[in-house]
Amino acid sequence: MLIIVALGGNALLRRGEPMTAGNQRSNIKRAASELAALVGEGHSVVITHGNGPQVGLLALQAAANPGGGAFPLDVLGAESAGMIGYVIEQELGNLLKERLFATLLTQVKVDPHDPAFARPTKPIGPVYDKATATRLAAQRGWQIAPDGDKWRRVVPSPKPLEILEASVISFLVERGVIVICTGGGGVPVIARDDGSLCGVEAVIDKDLASSLLARQLKADMLLMLTDVDAVYVNYGTATARALRRVSPTEISGRDFPAGSMGPKVSAAI
Repeated sequence: MLIIVALGGNALLRRGEPMTAGNQRSNIKRAASELAALVGEGHSVVITHGNGPQVGLLALQAAANPGGGAFPLDVLGAESAGMIGYVIEQELGNLLKERLFATLLTQVKVDPHDPAFARPTKPIGPVYDKATATRLAAQRGWQIAPDGDKWRRVVPSPKPLEILEASVISFLVERGVIVICTGGGGVPVIARDDGSLCGVEAVIDKDLASSLLARQLKADMLLMLTDVDAVYVNYGTATARALRRVSPTEISGRDFPAGSMGPKVSAAI
């Protein structure tokens, strides 16, 4: 069975946890033990992952560089994919020494006219209380939005249209390679009139990209792993209710927050 496993950026770095390399590695090490068990059952596994906390931190670091222009989000997304993919590959490789691995930077085509560019919804970076988030937004020109009981910077998150390296990923999987790809939803790119590609300032939702990848690879299963225990109706309120088992028809008529649970539900459907 070919299984696409999507690790949430917040599952790799738990909510409220200091953003350190050590914490990230500890969380990835725990995830690697579960992934190794899945491989041990004889499944072919492709691993994708989020990058929301990490790409936001890289953006903060880039902005703090005196005298240097800030790097665009597509470049920072590629940087975070390499960083996280390296640690996943190393920790999983330590458990599965006989297997071959490849971490692949992945370009994902988006529509340059996607309305998401005018409506930022994707949370990135650290979480803040509302007062701190409001102050930083005023200082740095950010858009901010609630994320659970905290606030975060939000950026455009266009719909993924095509995983450009899907054929390469398929080639590797067919030869028994465990592939880590589509990190942070992949690097968002658009096609110019002459057919050439260029990156755009956005962060693609990794669950939507993983769902697209699963379809392009004709995978048997998509697993989306995150830092919450269930999909909730009215999340964060006194009337919150967990949906432990639900059909696509039952869940498709409900509203979920854009940039967090909403894309996960859309990806599953």
